Parts: sequence; C-alpha cells; structure tokens
Amino acid sequence: MTGIRFGAPGTEALHLCVDMQRLFGPGSSWAVPWMEKILPAVAELTEAHAARTIFTRFIPPADQGAAIGSWTRYYAVWPQMLRDRLPPEWLELAPPLARHVPPARLFDKQLYSPWPDGRLDGFLRRAGISTLIVTGGETEVCVLATVLGAIDRGYRVILVSDAVCSSADPSHDAAMQIYESRFGQQVETAPLAELLDQWRV
Repeated sequence: MTGIRFGAPGTEALHLCVDMQRLFGPGSSWAVPWMEKILPAVAELTEAHAARTIFTRFIPPADQGAAIGSWTRYYAVWPQMLRDRLPPEWLELAPPLARHVPPARLFDKQLYSPWPDGRLDGFLRRAGISTLIVTGGETEVCVLATVLGAIDRGYRVILVSDAVCSSADPSHDAAMQIYESRFGQQVETAPLAELLDQWRV
C-alpha cells in the first residue's frame, strides 16, 4: 500500500535529504545518473520547506590510513575518492540545493548511516521532530541505512517515491518493494505532489 496513510505531516515533520552532492553527480567516479532526474523534485520540496530541511553529506576519510575495518578494502578500490585526492568542491551539495543553506542545515557523516554517533537523533529530539520526510540517494544504500535507523528510533518515515534515486534499477525497485511491503506501519511511500499537498506548515 502506498500514499500518506497516517495523517498529514505538520510541525513535527522535517525533510531529511540524503547525500545529494556533487560527489554523486556527473563526472564523478561515483556518479548516480538518476540524481539529475530527481534533483528538480528535491529542489521543489526544499524550496517549500527550506527551514525544515537537513542535508546529509557523505564525507570520505581523509586518507587510506583513516579508513577502518572493511572500509579499508572499500577505499582500496576507490582511492580517488579519499579526501587527500578529491577536490573539496565535490563534497558540496548540488547547486540547486546549496543555495538553500541556510536556513536549511548540513549534517556531515562518514558512513552510510547518519545515526551512530547520536548527533542527528539528539538534534531532532530537541526540535520536537517525530516524522522524517526522506529524499535523496541511493535508495538501497544510504537512503536504506537512513530509513532503517529512523525506524529503529521510532520515527515515522515518509519516503518521497519520485525523489529517491539509485544507479541500479533492479535494486532500487527491490528496495521500494521492501519499504512498501515489509515496513507498512513505519514507512509510507508517496509521490512529491501528494506530499506537498498535505505538508502545508
């Protein structure tokens, strides 16, 4: 079942946009072709609720020695994405989104998930946020880690179905099916038009 099913989001809601950075845009080794397709939808939602938007940014380790565990193997495959080799501007948000900061906020992380160190959860609790409206990429990687962590912490999650992206159609489709079929009491999936119609604060 899709659509917003548990009431219109209000002042308890916040737009959490996952990793819409130049790092995943055209010309990058990690380019996600779909990102350009969903960017207008993410920008429209951000413009409507800029003061209620947080952008996460994926920040790779400074160098190979700063990677831990299996991330060491990961960055051995992608050494050009370590910060000692990466032009710093590649870490920035896509320009149509960057112009909204402030009032939108940035939240930097070095993992797929934004939750482990407790900073994001602490900020949201203090702000009275109980609903997260999630956009960004990738559907089955950083978005998945973000959504599962939100579920574990008891947040209501509304995933904007036409504002999430992946570099692989089959795994995107599989992830969307899992969100819709296995997390029915915790995740709602809805298109941008429906979300904007109902979120009017």
